[in-house]
Amino acid sequence: MNTIDDAGILALATRLQRLSESIRKQGFEVYRACGIDFDPKWFPVIYALHKKTRLSVVALAQEIGYTHPSTISLLKELDKEKLVRSQKDPGDDRKRLLLLSSRGRALVAQMQPLWQVLIQAITQLTATRNNLLKAITEVEQRLHETALTDAALALMKRENAGS
Repeated sequence: MNTIDDAGILALATRLQRLSESIRKQGFEVYRACGIDFDPKWFPVIYALHKKTRLSVVALAQEIGYTHPSTISLLKELDKEKLVRSQKDPGDDRKRLLLLSSRGRALVAQMQPLWQVLIQAITQLTATRNNLLKAITEVEQRLHETALTDAALALMKRENAGS
């Protein structure tokens, strides 16, 4: 056990980040083994545009739950790879809508069979007694109801009132 593991719940964000990086790295290796040039960090944008077809940057950021700057950063990479393109919004000339390029659509078509395999493999990994995906969903819902900041500050206030 290392120091971070010893920290227990205090290191939750660090451990989730470590797990995420491990899954992302291994996902990259799966794509590469199948001859697909794809960085898993692009997945949320590619998948959202695959499902929703056309989105503004703001709508895309909301759809994937990322900040606007993080979304822009991913879009720059995807634009460089020629996987996404933009077009004028027919309802508002000031807005641009994002969509998959023909190369992006071809990549999705190539990845879809692999996504089915990844779903099965990830389901096997997370099908534990404490199902990770269900637990993450529950914690996300609780954070939406009461922010960690609010919970911690309320506890501090209670402690200070009691002393």
